[in-house]
Amino acid sequence: MIWKRTLRTQSSERFLGARDGADAVAIDLHYLPDGTVAGTVTLLASSKISDDEVPAMLSAFDDDFLPGVDLATGNLTLTVIRGEVLGNFEAAERTS
Repeated sequence: MIWKRTLRTQSSERFLGARDGADAVAIDLHYLPDGTVAGTVTLLASSKISDDEVPAMLSAFDDDFLPGVDLATGNLTLTVIRGEVLGNFEAAERTS
């Protein structure tokens, strides 16, 4: 998996993971005041990432990008969903 950080704020980040040249997974992370991290992992249905591949993928992501938290110690929680991109919905520019 090739990871790219696409968004970063003081308390959150978004990463996109690509496999075989195509978007495969998105991870949104929220850094909470108590030092824990909560995240949502969206597996794109088109990526064909199997359920069996998920734990190793998340462990590798944790090791590479989250040195201060860890799934094993309970200060990192990730919710994993599988879905598809329907589109980007953005605010329209106002015209007078």
